[in-house]
Amino acid sequence: MPSIASRALDFISNNSRIGLGSGRAARAFMQALGERVRSGSLHVYGVGTSAETERFAMEQDIPLLTFDQAHDLDVTVDGADEVDPHLNLIKGYGRALVREKVVAAASRQLIILVGEDKLVSELGYRGKLPVEVLPFALPLCERRLRKLGLMPTLYRQSGLPFVTDNGNYILDCAIEPTGDPPALEAQIRVIPGVVGTGLFLDMADIVLVGKGSDSELVGEKRREHELSKSRPGSSHAGGRQTASVPSTTVTPDQLACVGSV
Repeated sequence: MPSIASRALDFISNNSRIGLGSGRAARAFMQALGERVRSGSLHVYGVGTSAETERFAMEQDIPLLTFDQAHDLDVTVDGADEVDPHLNLIKGYGRALVREKVVAAASRQLIILVGEDKLVSELGYRGKLPVEVLPFALPLCERRLRKLGLMPTLYRQSGLPFVTDNGNYILDCAIEPTGDPPALEAQIRVIPGVVGTGLFLDMADIVLVGKGSDSELVGEKRREHELSKSRPGSSHAGGRQTASVPSTTVTPDQLACVGSV
């Protein structure tokens, strides 16, 4: 079986504009993509979701565009920290959640690469939800999140508050598994000063599941889309439109415990 990174390449066509995610799975994809670019078999442009991603993409010889230059993207390939049976996600453990969400929303298709350990029955299973907040609003956001029972902790590096590429802070909120992610998202987003959360709801189109140190492909899960949904201006995932995808689907027995889409 191929790796999830090499399988993701099957969804990339020549001259595509690709959102490049953050984290280990996204880096593996960029390495595979860079090999195709260097061989001359694929010509693409990438848009990074973080300064770190941009640096790594340049090391892989992937040509980059700014988000402003790219406009609509053909596909974004990224990782996730949790995936539920409906392909809703928690992302942001890598601290790039807002830019990841913006780039994903501008893409016709969002492909997520994860290991089997990231599949959960309900979001919140791993007990943490990152929330990006304005530094000025930090005290208010902390108080309001505590009132919601989320127990926020300011993420620090070397004893100092970590600053995102957007100049903001991250609050790691302790959460319990939730059967109603949209309600949780709404409760958090109404707090003045909250820039974004790690909840990515109704956004992923395909999830590729890997196993072992080589991330061998063992599962492929897809979201069913209504044919009437199109972008821009669609209610789906903040105005994202649905692109056609190859028809191959793998549904292994080990995914049965998290349901089917």
